[in-house]
Amino acid sequence: MATSAFTDPGIRVKGPLKEGYDRILTDEALGFVAELARTYTGRVDEVLARRRDRQAARERGEMPRFLPQTAPIRAADWTVAPLPADLQDRRVEITGPVDRKMIINALNSGANVFMADFEDSCSPTWSNLIQGQINLRDAVDRTIRLVDPVRSKTYELAECTATLLVRPRGWHLREEHVEVDGQPVPAGLFDFGLYFFHNVRALLENGTGPYLYLPKMESHLEARLWNDVFLHAQDRLGVPAGTIKATVLIETLPAAFEMDEILHELRQHSAGLNCGRWDYIFSFIKTLRADPGRVLPDRDQVTMEQPFMRAYTQLLIRTCHRRQVHAMGGMAAQIPIKDDAAANREALERVRADKIREVSDGHDGTWVAHPALVGVARDIFDARMTTPHQIALLRDDVQVTEEDLLRVPEGTRTENGLRHNIRVGVQYLEVWLGGNGCVPLYHLMEDAATAEICRTQIWQWLHHGALLEDGRQLTAELFETTLEEEMTRLRETLGAERFDGGHFTTARRLFQDLSRSDTLQEFLTLPAYAELLAAGD
Repeated sequence: MATSAFTDPGIRVKGPLKEGYDRILTDEALGFVAELARTYTGRVDEVLARRRDRQAARERGEMPRFLPQTAPIRAADWTVAPLPADLQDRRVEITGPVDRKMIINALNSGANVFMADFEDSCSPTWSNLIQGQINLRDAVDRTIRLVDPVRSKTYELAECTATLLVRPRGWHLREEHVEVDGQPVPAGLFDFGLYFFHNVRALLENGTGPYLYLPKMESHLEARLWNDVFLHAQDRLGVPAGTIKATVLIETLPAAFEMDEILHELRQHSAGLNCGRWDYIFSFIKTLRADPGRVLPDRDQVTMEQPFMRAYTQLLIRTCHRRQVHAMGGMAAQIPIKDDAAANREALERVRADKIREVSDGHDGTWVAHPALVGVARDIFDARMTTPHQIALLRDDVQVTEEDLLRVPEGTRTENGLRHNIRVGVQYLEVWLGGNGCVPLYHLMEDAATAEICRTQIWQWLHHGALLEDGRQLTAELFETTLEEEMTRLRETLGAERFDGGHFTTARRLFQDLSRSDTLQEFLTLPAYAELLAAGD
């Protein structure tokens, strides 16, 4: 689209304007996004530079720690602002991408909350992003509808639906399809800006509000940036300060040391914290990448029972409840196993055990990835949490040290673990390149966070010459041989037509390069996004 299509000559939309996109990409909405970009892009650059500086310090041996300069905030008695009625009971939350059918089914699922995701479960093709904004606007207006001619089925909203939350992309990403003054817009500002501009008034009229999940933050200064964006947006559209409510995913190791500070920065807008367990494991590897003594075992051995994960989740509960706000549990990624009743029962028992642990520890709610798990999680929380939340459970018994958060998980590294990482990582990248950000693989719903564990584990094992359980060292040669064997196996399993007609060649190259690079790439979605752009998406 030509720049001249917009009143503001500094705005350039490089993606095609398909039918219906003009509902979202209006002069006024893009002007609002441009205002946010002009005001805050420099500060986004600053927080990213600070991330790099802090990581460089860790490469020199400095470990994450509780900040001495913010000790008075941790010691002081303060609480966040009260929450609105529809965010009081969040015992079951379901998440998924912003495609039309997913939004309808999730809002109708019986969950208390649906988090519509522009981030880890959404491949950021131009069509996914703009159609997602259209879908959300239709959902807020309650006009969303989908007709499936194959099944002769119509999807519409039920009378009672889940509360809607939206997760914009993280600070590290840019939206390359939209430039302001020659620079791509920070993706989080793009996602938030369009959603807030188009929906805030309808949300308020419907008795709810603009509620968000905020991903991938590493410090309270990044939370301060979001808070300033919220204040700006609310003032600009004439909405009272504090209308926006945001739950922060504590899914990076550095953020675990700044939970109080993050809540404090967002205290006017805070809706609590969430344990983003898969990204947290990925961040543990990434943050401590230089230390050969912190090499992790197989992914399936890094469970919530590992001491460093117990320390992180219990500290989150204690911190949130002290500040009078919700402490949300993590994702149950299991999906129904329709062709194996015994395996399905075993998977559901794992979900039940996980949710019993969460509610017993004091979590105020939990996440599921599939509608079939909503009832399972609800039954467990209903039986053990008879009030809307359990914020009154202060968990003063919890005392977590820096060493507790940094404790290395115990376990083994196996050839099966290596092969599983390859299969999941390559297949996830393949579907991501095809425009799908979440995919069921081996009875789990995989997204970018779990794919990140797959490739960073292999990088860590290779980089530090880790030994497998059978005594072999994981060398580049062993990795390449195993990769080739797994690609052959995938082609045989999936069939030549599916394999050769897909994106497996590019996915293999990306996974291979990410696993063997001299330095660890910060996020796999950065080079993968470049591939999307090169393919015209």
